[in-house]
Amino acid sequence: MTRRILITVGISGGLAVILGAFGSHLLNGNISQDKFEVWNTAVQYQMFHTIALLGITFMNRYLKRAYITTIYYLFFIGIVLFSGSLYIVSLSELTGLSLGPLAYVTPLGGLLLIIGWGYIGLSGLTYEHNKRRHKS
Repeated sequence: MTRRILITVGISGGLAVILGAFGSHLLNGNISQDKFEVWNTAVQYQMFHTIALLGITFMNRYLKRAYITTIYYLFFIGIVLFSGSLYIVSLSELTGLSLGPLAYVTPLGGLLLIIGWGYIGLSGLTYEHNKRRHKS
């Protein structure tokens, strides 16, 4: 699971930087200010949750695998639905694309991100620290 998380973090983090630069250099001034702010929100949430996934990899030795797996999928799917839908909404002026009847995916993605944070808190409630003994 650690390998999968690290690959996801590398791809998502790199994409967030690329999309942030794309927004700053190519979209700023070419879409409305409201849509530009939506774009930036998508980039920020993608990066925040990518960094959170990276942090989860460091807890891999201490948290139950079921928590790690659940948090991974909640954050991954949440990022795709939340940020992905906001990217589409932001570009609607340029592309003519809209979410139409799929507009509910943005709040669903946000809900998955919230539940992911809840699972992090829940994992803390069941956490048991095992002290390591160093050889003298």
